[in-house]
Amino acid sequence: MHSKKQAPVKYYVGIDVGSASVRAALVDEFGTVVAHADQPIQIWEPQPDHYEQSSADIWAACCSVTKKVVCGVDASRIRGVGFDATCSLVVVDKQFQPLAVNCEGQNFRNVIMWMDHRAVSQVERINATQHKVLNYVGGVMSVEMQPPKLLWIKENLKESCWEKAGYFFDLPDFLSWKATGVTARSLCTVVCKWTYTSGGGWDDSFWKMIGLEDLVKDKYEKIGNHVLSPGESVGNGLTPEAAKDLGLPAGIAVAASLIDAHAGGLGVIGADVKGHNLPCENQPITSRVAMICGTSSCHMGVSETPIFVPGVWGPYFSAMVPGLWLNEGGQSATGKLIDHVVRGHVAFPELQSKAAASAHSIYTYLNSHLDLIKKSLPVGFLTVDLHVWPDFHGNRSPLTDLTLKGMVIGLTLSRGLDELALIYLATIQAIALGTRHILEAMEAAGHHINTLFLCGGLSKNPLFVQMHADITGKPVVLSKEVESVLVGAAILGACASGDFASIQEAMAKMGKIGRVVQPNHEHKRFYDKKYEVFLKLVEHQREYRSIMNSC
Repeated sequence: MHSKKQAPVKYYVGIDVGSASVRAALVDEFGTVVAHADQPIQIWEPQPDHYEQSSADIWAACCSVTKKVVCGVDASRIRGVGFDATCSLVVVDKQFQPLAVNCEGQNFRNVIMWMDHRAVSQVERINATQHKVLNYVGGVMSVEMQPPKLLWIKENLKESCWEKAGYFFDLPDFLSWKATGVTARSLCTVVCKWTYTSGGGWDDSFWKMIGLEDLVKDKYEKIGNHVLSPGESVGNGLTPEAAKDLGLPAGIAVAASLIDAHAGGLGVIGADVKGHNLPCENQPITSRVAMICGTSSCHMGVSETPIFVPGVWGPYFSAMVPGLWLNEGGQSATGKLIDHVVRGHVAFPELQSKAAASAHSIYTYLNSHLDLIKKSLPVGFLTVDLHVWPDFHGNRSPLTDLTLKGMVIGLTLSRGLDELALIYLATIQAIALGTRHILEAMEAAGHHINTLFLCGGLSKNPLFVQMHADITGKPVVLSKEVESVLVGAAILGACASGDFASIQEAMAKMGKIGRVVQPNHEHKRFYDKKYEVFLKLVEHQREYRSIMNSC
């Protein structure tokens, strides 16, 4: 008998630009991350709520990490590249050179980050128009979307930036342009952050109404008049110049990109769950929500027909999974909030030294410390009289209220490690209670959700995961590959290469599930009471504001 010769394994490169770092992975056709590298990128905060980056710094980091992950691999087996990135705004001139998005005229700082809140006045005026395009962003546009940022540039940097600008890119589209030389935009970015609709395209009346009629005049060349579905092949693949920069062969397929959260959703939401006794088994993918938890968190749910959820972005057609409508809830500060609370506490230096001495991360140490102090109680019950409202950076969903502030109820004069551990726990619970708030809004509007799929940095924290299961009452599925966002980006590259017939096929074959965390249903009564307090907190905050405004 002759043994059948095995075909060589195919590989795809996924490149993910997060808020603070760029990561790349070499992923095989079975969804296994074979090699992984990351590199920090710079953030400038020239004034409060202004966050800027450099597209040159970001591209250099993309090149550096990609070269590392493909080093020593047979280039002929690398079939495609996929990019995802934060939905930050990149500005370049007509020759594609960076243009300053700041009053200092620093051209290399040409990116307004997604979390930048400089355009508050502009977004308030846009929302006041009540234009019909706002129906597709939960009724209220977020300051984190692109139209208010464009209006801010026109009103504040008219001569130095607006009039010189040749192209305004969402960061994922800037990366596919750098790789291919093609200015096509992804349906994901323009639908989710720019008001494009997959059926009707751009709405001239919206741009004219908000004072950006200049964009209509040139047939939308500056913001994109050629739109591709995520995973479609862009142009003729990698240009020779980009191939040299990235350490890859020229001409390999480059996919139309995704926003980072959507790539995470793609990496987990379609995985095969047979044999895990989950409520979503033998149910359509619409019974699942993918939660991508990092600096901020996104909650991605899909439906076969459009569902309009007040305070939740979408419905966006084909913005993540082709043929399905996407709703996207979100929390603007989650990982960032946990870091802020922990690092700002007076006991943080003690935590740092004890964690270092035990060779653990600060969060692993805090989780162990909570187990020590809980005595016979379940760990979550330690916060019976300590409550947090987590909107330290405003509320994205479902209240869409930028003006909301964080709240902590139940502080004492104690300053030790026990108190730091408790405020850390209460903050994690508050984030999970916020997730419950978002899911309830989605369910009230018509979604039927029974399982959460978590990925991103915070999904590595077992306390964060368990609190989400207990507080929502739903099982949480973790992906086998922790780097689901990178797997999602690689799935795009796999589709662009033609190796899979569809994104759905690639999702099912390359997305693999790992651990399943079940909720402790016996703790339901406690968390129902915590949730009741949670909703009272925001009600009270609004009452306090009303009292003060009546002075």
